[in-house]
Amino acid sequence: MLPHMCLKWVLLLLLISISVLDVYSSDENHVWATKKRRMREKVRRMFYHAYDNYMNHAFPHDELKPLTKTFTDSLSELGNLRLEHLPHDYNGSALTLIESLSSLVIMGNNTEFERAIIWLSENLKFNVDARINLFECNIRVLGGLVSAHILATDSTNRLVQGAYKNQLLILAEDLGKRLLPAFDTPTGLPYAWINLKYGVMENETTETSTSGCGSLILEMGALSRLTGNPRFESAALHALRKLWSMRSSLNLFGTTLDVVTGEWIEHSSGIGAGVDSFYEYLFKAHIVFGKEEFWRMFHSAYVAVQKYFRHGPWYHEADMRTGKATYWQLTSLQAFWPGLQVLVGDVAAANSSHREFFYVWEKFGVLPERYLLDHQMLHPTEKYYPLRPELAESTFHLYQATKDPWYIEVGESIVNSLNLYTKVEGGFASIRDVTTMQHEDHQHSFFLAETCKYLYLLFDDSFLVNQNYIFTTEGHPIPVLSAWHERLPEAYIPTNWTFVKKEKLVRQASAMSMQVCPANTLDTGGSGSQHVKSACHVADARSNHRCLSDEDCGVDSTNCRRRSCSMAGYCGLWLSI
Repeated sequence: MLPHMCLKWVLLLLLISISVLDVYSSDENHVWATKKRRMREKVRRMFYHAYDNYMNHAFPHDELKPLTKTFTDSLSELGNLRLEHLPHDYNGSALTLIESLSSLVIMGNNTEFERAIIWLSENLKFNVDARINLFECNIRVLGGLVSAHILATDSTNRLVQGAYKNQLLILAEDLGKRLLPAFDTPTGLPYAWINLKYGVMENETTETSTSGCGSLILEMGALSRLTGNPRFESAALHALRKLWSMRSSLNLFGTTLDVVTGEWIEHSSGIGAGVDSFYEYLFKAHIVFGKEEFWRMFHSAYVAVQKYFRHGPWYHEADMRTGKATYWQLTSLQAFWPGLQVLVGDVAAANSSHREFFYVWEKFGVLPERYLLDHQMLHPTEKYYPLRPELAESTFHLYQATKDPWYIEVGESIVNSLNLYTKVEGGFASIRDVTTMQHEDHQHSFFLAETCKYLYLLFDDSFLVNQNYIFTTEGHPIPVLSAWHERLPEAYIPTNWTFVKKEKLVRQASAMSMQVCPANTLDTGGSGSQHVKSACHVADARSNHRCLSDEDCGVDSTNCRRRSCSMAGYCGLWLSI
């Protein structure tokens, strides 16, 4: 009888323990839900502090100067470091308002969204004598208009019936046509600069960046799909293919090139400024348009990055021809990379790099523009922080993939730092020097388009429920639509698309919700399988990942299997996917 009685007591104690754990888990979930609501409202207040000050002191000019409560017509200055060929009669294009459109929708302010659409449709004109940067205008203005048009015409009936008659799409098409002359070069690679009224200026510089000619396909491709005019997508695709043909034997790309000769100017490259969004758009274009070509490009490029740039959790720069390291430095734009890795399925590597970026953020209070890894010190001249969104972006993606509450704490820290160091009476100001937190009189439009948006979505992702969106490099949502696909990645098929035949699909891409790793083989079209390196090949060093359930543990990047939560609350056991 004694063993039987002992067993009864053990079972009773086990039931009590399970009940206590259930209560504890329920209480903890309530605490986190309360914190997320509180932080969501804090981010909402941040956005409207920036937005209202822009509308009161700068609109309809491009961007707000929050310290003096004035404005700058900065569309002609973006990327123009020497401030050359500035227009005399340009009075702005309401840049910050355009950048804010999708953020207004995500925060549920359909009334202001409609007001903005009506104003833009009646007042915005692109027939202006202004020389602008093709890349910046594409991702900010064209992307903002295309995304907002899609949001205005989706099935949610956000607008008063009859209030919207494709005005934003009409504006976007007009702008797109004004950008097309930039592609009229011997190589098909576009000029970096174009005058919106007169086209390419005489004696225009032929130098551009890899990002500048390789990060146009999402916005211009979407414009073609929406208007039925193939010229936009064709021009962007031709430039992308030409750029791809210029890769080195190591599958690496330089930073700057000549659009006339097709020769590289700067051979040192990395994942930061000048190249960053090129990698991002290869993979995102595969998701949005379903072209196998984009996947093959990205896969080769991603493996090369991991092979030649990665050093532990960091990514240095290297010569595209030899793969030898050139510059050992962190740049703030690199902080987008963990977010991209989440989309690929390389969650463990994303977490590893993200923690290092956040460590630097905590060290200085914000993320400096350039940090010298080999000397563990700030770059002597690039000590600024212009309200960049990349760390918030990656934090959002990692939380979506893992549901690890630690990322909520990271987001809270970012919000608190922004309010402590960058909030001023007239909006939010850039930081000129992170060692002194001296302000600079500039509130960039991407603060509303991206920084506030990603922080808001981190704490409230209701906009994404039952929706599949890919965010452009400027944070503008583009939906994943079956009508736009040659072949849709399996992970992005909504359950209600019953007409899609899954057996014809290749399981390569990964959605944040599905966490599917890329395949270890690529289909060669009937001639068998060609074995290649998997993008999921970085060992998971995070052995101390606390968890409450298997869902908290995500996917191991080494073997593409789901991780399980042990009884002790750690992710360390493996289950087949």
